[in-house]
Amino acid sequence: MSEQIAARATLADDVQLLAPVRRVVTGHDEHGRSIILSDGPAPHSNAPASVPDLVARVIWMTDSMPASNAGNEDAAPAGTVPPIGPPPNGTILRIADFPPDTRYDGIDIAQLFREIGGADAHAAGQDAESDPRHFWFHKTETLDYGIVLEGEIWALLDVGECLLRPGDVIVQRGTNHAWSNRSDRPCRMAFLLIDALPDGR
Repeated sequence: MSEQIAARATLADDVQLLAPVRRVVTGHDEHGRSIILSDGPAPHSNAPASVPDLVARVIWMTDSMPASNAGNEDAAPAGTVPPIGPPPNGTILRIADFPPDTRYDGIDIAQLFREIGGADAHAAGQDAESDPRHFWFHKTETLDYGIVLEGEIWALLDVGECLLRPGDVIVQRGTNHAWSNRSDRPCRMAFLLIDALPDGR
């Protein structure tokens, strides 16, 4: 039985898991020729125990600018819990599956953010002057390109919101924001997070 089928079999009836993400990584052999280093399900996957269908897969990470393509080491192996934002001068490519908002009923949101490496980002989105309309509000010192791959989701800001559907792209520029899935199906998004200077707020 595949990992995905096994996971489906052990989760509650209202939990909907999306298919695994295929990751193909290229590199070079000992003669300098380009090769495919790996091709298969992304090895890195993280989901909090309280919401197992809130799945984040880090596809790749970098820690310098310009990024290094040297070596063949996996930059996003299984078993790590990277922070929500990238390291200084770095990037993170993440595929995130957001379950419907109803899946968070009764959940300790602060604990959830600790489990996904986002306690600091969550705290930054809850400052004394803000009155968040949604539990997902958080803020990172990053420039984010977000692309909806499947489903739909609302992007919430301190003032205003907009609905994003498959193929839509959001350029998230270090603002306080939240993601609200008001549908009855999961939403999958791809995020490229790039370390950025703070916006001065």
